[in-house]
Formats: sequence, structure tokens, C-alpha cells
Amino acid sequence: MTMPGGPAGSTRPSDRAGSGVIVIAALGGLLFGYDTGVISGALLFIEQDFELSPLTSGMVVSSILIGAMAGALGSGTLADRWGRRPLLIAAAVIFAAGAIAAGAAPSAGALIAARVVLGLAVGMASTLVPTFISEMAAPRSRGRMVAVNQLMITIGIVLAYAANYAFADFGGWRAMFLAALLPSAALGIGMLFVSETPRFLVRSGRITEARAVLARLRRDEDVEAEIAQIAEVRPEEQGGRLRELVRPWVRPALVAGIGLQILGQASGVNTVIYYAPTIFQETGLAASGAILATVGIGTVNVLMTLVGMAVVDRIGRKRLLLAGATVMAVSLALLATALSLTGSGASVLAFAAVVLYIVAVATSLNVVVFIIPSELYPLRVRGTAMSATLFANWGMNFVVSLTFLSLLEALGGTATFWMYALLCVVLALFTARFIPETKGRTLEEIEADLRGSRS
Repeated sequence: MTMPGGPAGSTRPSDRAGSGVIVIAALGGLLFGYDTGVISGALLFIEQDFELSPLTSGMVVSSILIGAMAGALGSGTLADRWGRRPLLIAAAVIFAAGAIAAGAAPSAGALIAARVVLGLAVGMASTLVPTFISEMAAPRSRGRMVAVNQLMITIGIVLAYAANYAFADFGGWRAMFLAALLPSAALGIGMLFVSETPRFLVRSGRITEARAVLARLRRDEDVEAEIAQIAEVRPEEQGGRLRELVRPWVRPALVAGIGLQILGQASGVNTVIYYAPTIFQETGLAASGAILATVGIGTVNVLMTLVGMAVVDRIGRKRLLLAGATVMAVSLALLATALSLTGSGASVLAFAAVVLYIVAVATSLNVVVFIIPSELYPLRVRGTAMSATLFANWGMNFVVSLTFLSLLEALGGTATFWMYALLCVVLALFTARFIPETKGRTLEEIEADLRGSRS
């Protein structure tokens, strides 16, 4: 395996070191995706076993987001203090514990608690993996490298859908949760063989270690220049706190990063991930057919994420997001229309609209949603700022997932998805006004621009 952007067949040290970074994204992102996606099919059988009400079903789905908010909020500050690597090892342990607890849950209450534990790990991974990769990657390939995290999230989701389908015939929702144990163990073990990021090492005064890591990640002639650039961060500014995020020169980055998370979630992206089988059942498909259709959606998600990764460093983050948000609005309008119709034609139109929506999300929003904040935030508060940003992400995710079934029941599918379509328009307008372009620039250059704009 080689680092994206490197020549095929190359064996230089930077390719081998880049493979280690990809392993982190693959395992952390894969677990993130699996544990958030598995509930979509498992819920159909959990509702039968535990005789859940719509409200309790919403709690089973959304409880993972409560844990994710806590995991995201706490992990960044700890990562700024202790390092990115130790926190990712801890996340692997929590992933495994949560999978066991969910698979063995004797009641709905126990399952909700287990999903909170899983959420802690998901929140930690969502904060730490993009930060880890952005600090390891070279500017020329940083967009693709950070997007590997999103690719593996989509692979995790489609694996969850596949597990849902494989165990659907006998309602084996416990096995669906327990299948996450293997990648959890692989993440924990794999992290033992991966270095800490050079930027954290420089910040901690471990220059020799940072130089050795960069020598494996970069061409030798670039190492000293990069060390010097990283070291230019002012010594008195080492170590971030939440109160420092509201400083005038940091504020534009925070508005862009947090606003993107809130509007991205408000556009309804995770209603499709969590409730795709439910949406398809609304159009008349049986449970097994709805789950199988969702596997197809997950596959499209993976393939189009690859497309997004291929173009994000060429087109740029901002233009890609603008185009994607526009298509998302159109596709949700089509889905709203389909849900107002009846017959087989409605099912076909609904499936086509969801596919178009996933194509737009996978190639744009889901590719840049972690790239943009991981690039915008200055080094001294990057972990803390990513925590606040992902806390906003998971908080809005919680609101959307908890209210979706109630909205569907109260307003109907047509009105609900027209509302989400309008929010996609708001996302496009926000992007045009507040999101800066960061492609091809070093993290230190981006930080210098932030400081200069408020000097």
C-alpha cells in the first residue's frame, strides 16, 4: 500500500510511513462508520425483541450520539496534553468494550447504555483521526489523506449494512454489534506501531523524534525546513484552552468549522444513514428488500467517496462543497416528491433520489467536513478546537436523529424532506460566505493568514 499521490510501486520511506497513517484512518474511520451504521438494520429486529415505542427507538439510535458528544469534547484537550496516539489507543479499547456490551444487552436500557459507550469511542475517533492525519500529511496530498478517514467511514457503514443483511434472516442483531470486535483489536494493536505526529512532538520539545518521523514521511531535503516552520509557533502559545477559541483571530476559523458541522448535519445526511430502511419501507418495500437496497446505497457511498478524494486537491474544498450542497437540495426535493406519490414508480423515484443524494454527499460534504476544520485551526488549539467542532457535529446529529421519526410521523415524508432540502440551500449560502479555500497550503501558512487578517 502506498501513500495517496505517491508513484505506484515506489518503496521510498515516505510511502511506507504513509501506509501507517492510512492504517490509522482505515481502522479508526472504519469503526466509526460501522458502529454508526449498524443500527439501521439492527433496529428493525431490536424493536420486535424489546417492543419499543417510537420514542424509545429514537433513544436507541441517538444514544450513541450522547457518548459521541462527550468523546469529541474531551478527547481534543487531552490529545493536546498527552498526544494523539495514546488517545487513539484508548478509543480502540472503548470500541471493543462497547461492542461486547451492546451484543450482550439484556434490555433496551442496557443497549442504550452500551451505545453511549460506543459513542465515546466514535466521538474520540471523529476528533483524533482527522487531526492525526492532517499533522502527518504533506500539503500536496493532505486533502486526499484526511479524506481517507471518510472513505473508511463509508466502508465501515457498508460493512455494517452487509452484516445487517447477512444476519437479517434470523434477526441476529447481537452478532451485528459483536462483529466490530475484530477491527477494534486491530486498531489498538496497530497504533502501537505508529509514531506520534511531528507537530505534537515539536510542540512538546521532542525535536529529535519529530525529525526522525518527518524523515520517514517526507523527502530528506524538506525535513529541516518543515521543522523550522513548525517551530515558529510562539512558545508562549503552546497549549490550548477552550477560552482561547474566542480570540478575534481564531474566531473566523471557528465560525467556519462549527457552522459547517451544524449545517451539514441539519441537511439530513445521517437520516439516510440511520433510517434508510425505514425510508424505503415508507415507499412499500418489505424489510429484507429495504435492507438490501440500503447495501446498494452504502456501496455507492464508498465509490463516490473515492471520486471526491480524487478531486478535492484539484477542485478545492470550497467549490466542491458548493456544488455538492446544490445537488443535495435538488435530490431531497425529488425524494420529497416521491414520498407524496404511490405505487412502484414512487419506490423507483425514491431510490433514485437517495442515490443522487448520496452521490452528492459522498463526493463533497462528507469529504471536506473533516478536512476543512483540521486545516483551519491553529496548532496551539487544534485538538481543543476540533473537540468543540465535533461536539457541535454530534450535538446536531443527536437533534436530527432523535427528531426524525417524530417529524416523519407529524409532518409526513414530503414536508420533512422539503425542509431538509431548504437547509441544503442554507449550507450552500454559508459556504459561499464563510468557508475559505485551503487547498495546497501548509497548515502554518493558513495560520499565518488567520493572524494577519486580524492584526
